[in-house]
Amino acid sequence: MRYIIIGAGAVGGAVGGRLAGAGHDVVLVARGAHYEALRADGLRLTTPDGTHVHRLPVADGPGALGELRADDVLVLAVKTQDGPAALRAWGPAPVAGGGTAAERLPLVCAQNGVEGQRQALRTFRRVYGVCVWLPATFLEPGAVSAAGAPLTGILHLGRYPHGTDDTAHRMAADLERSRFEVPVVPDVARWQYAKLLANLANAVEALTGEITGEAARELRGRVRAEGEAVLAAAGIAYTGDEEQRAARADKIGLRPLAGAPRGGGSSWQSLSRGTGTVEADYLNGEIALLGRLHGVPTPLNDLLQRLANTFARERREPGSMPVPELVGLAERAVLAAGGEPSP
Repeated sequence: MRYIIIGAGAVGGAVGGRLAGAGHDVVLVARGAHYEALRADGLRLTTPDGTHVHRLPVADGPGALGELRADDVLVLAVKTQDGPAALRAWGPAPVAGGGTAAERLPLVCAQNGVEGQRQALRTFRRVYGVCVWLPATFLEPGAVSAAGAPLTGILHLGRYPHGTDDTAHRMAADLERSRFEVPVVPDVARWQYAKLLANLANAVEALTGEITGEAARELRGRVRAEGEAVLAAAGIAYTGDEEQRAARADKIGLRPLAGAPRGGGSSWQSLSRGTGTVEADYLNGEIALLGRLHGVPTPLNDLLQRLANTFARERREPGSMPVPELVGLAERAVLAAGGEPSP
């Protein structure tokens, strides 16, 4: 199979680079300065085992590839807010032998949150979800780093909305030859909702920097508790902490990378690159949506969604809000919603 990585940023670049390094056929899809750098100098992927330069075919859209192949796999690794535009571009792309990508090709959503695959299923017939545990960084055009070792990442993979099939197992086999562990599961959404709860703190990190002090950690816990209450009200199952720890074990440890600082998570990286958007609408905003649907107040997630979007829109520096300021805003938001102040 040929893997077309739509969005060769942190996750897409790490997956595409590792697949290419294991001998698989890979095409990278990117835009702007990143596209130009990839086309001119290749993908520079820095990992604990060294820096690897992969000179791969690069495209800025389906038109650059002509007819797609019947054995192509589309890996959607753009941020969820960029998903609809990518789906509109790639869905109608013609496939050799007739039909379109949306009709004939598997689409794998390697994204945070749970909304991307719902968006995809509106047009694509064969959609796969991935719960992505992959510490990776993309801050500079043409360069991606992935600090995990001995595995680069763990990717729980399954059909969406549920089930497995032979294609999922074939993709898993390719990825497992490329420094990933890929459990094929019939309930991938259960893993993704657990990851969503962890990703609710992305906005806290993006606004205030690394979460280290007691006040920031306490706020992170309150934000997660809000999310847990919403999922309980909605009747949505998710994997527990013990099951997640057992799945990860000691398989992914972060290693320092010379010349490639780890930085922060995905939202922090979006602010650092000054993209103008951030995925908070599909992380904290997912909890806000479910809270409104099921009558559960979500003042903290509402606040983080609004502030993260403001930071992105105004291109403010990540980590530039003092923790006490955010905690004060959080207290006021909870009191305004009729809640109790923190102890």
